[in-house]
Amino acid sequence: MAHGNPSSLLDFERDLLSRGIARAAGIDEVGRGPLAGPVAAAAVVLPPDWIRAGLPPELHGLTDSKRLAPARRERFAAFLLACPHVQQAVVFVEVGEIDRLNILRATQVAMRRAIAVLAPAPQHLLVDGLPVPDLPAPQTALVGGDARSASIAAASVLAKVARDRRMNDYDRTWPDYGFAEHKGYPTARHRAVLARLGPCPIHRRSFAPVRDHPVLPLAP
Repeated sequence: MAHGNPSSLLDFERDLLSRGIARAAGIDEVGRGPLAGPVAAAAVVLPPDWIRAGLPPELHGLTDSKRLAPARRERFAAFLLACPHVQQAVVFVEVGEIDRLNILRATQVAMRRAIAVLAPAPQHLLVDGLPVPDLPAPQTALVGGDARSASIAAASVLAKVARDRRMNDYDRTWPDYGFAEHKGYPTARHRAVLARLGPCPIHRRSFAPVRDHPVLPLAP
């Protein structure tokens, strides 16, 4: 596979590789802020030859998923998922568990579950944001890590694409809410529909303003 120019996006991975740590997983989550739908977390271990020589051309421009157009996120995700040398996992924590745990703990649970799927287990974890307690390997927490580490950026893309697809599916089940458009985030349209119709089964009932509305029966 042809490789492109080395990038600072791989500095953290290269530092770990220079210390003999070849399996460093980037960890990121998506969906902390929406009023509806699951949290998605992804863990990605990039191949050592990519870390040494640079990302392949198919991943040039990889960065925080929020900075990428949907079509480009989809292309990056398709390439990452098709490459047999990329170790990856994406998991969801559903609405009921979010309501039971609270969103912070649910996000941390999603991250731990994504890491647990990886086999062999990663030797080190590059985590987007603040440190996460009780992870099964040493971690480096990077604020804004999805724009600083290729592994975290890859995890950001996979989690975002997976969650967006899930919300698109929900849009077909509950088309009045506009989930395909806002993915459950509290846009003005989403709040207006919520006020008019009340929450549907995928709304997070522990979140304001969802908890302020009566639960109305809705046909799925």
